[in-house]
Amino acid sequence: MMQKLLLTLTLLLAVNLSTQAQGEIKWLTFEEAVEKNQETPKMVLVDIYTDWCGWCKKMDKGTFTDPEVIRYVNDNFYPVKMNAEDSKRKFNFRGHEYTEQSMSRAMRISSYPNFIIMDAAMENITQMPGYREAANFLETLQAVLKQFNP
Repeated sequence: MMQKLLLTLTLLLAVNLSTQAQGEIKWLTFEEAVEKNQETPKMVLVDIYTDWCGWCKKMDKGTFTDPEVIRYVNDNFYPVKMNAEDSKRKFNFRGHEYTEQSMSRAMRISSYPNFIIMDAAMENITQMPGYREAANFLETLQAVLKQFNP
């Protein structure tokens, strides 16, 4: 009886942990996305935000918690969070040193939230500025993927 209870609890815990792991977007740093992209090419979705941006927080709480958005982003992109005002953390990309702030400037970001889609060659292919609800965000991502990955 005790073994069955222990087995049941173990299975419930495993299912719960698995659900939690699938229940959020697996955000990466820019350099992690570059590294993963070299191993297995995939488009990169860069979420450029600031700490003071109310619409950015609304996307984090609403759009980025939507199960369909989570699944689609995790399956089709290497998702990156980039703070447009972080000038401390440094990383290298194509022979140049950047901070998240300087990379945001190099990508010509001037409003938040803003999303950059990079192809598997790590070239910017489109910019999606502004807040988007889950359905609209998903439709836009699907259209971009269809256009650039026929």
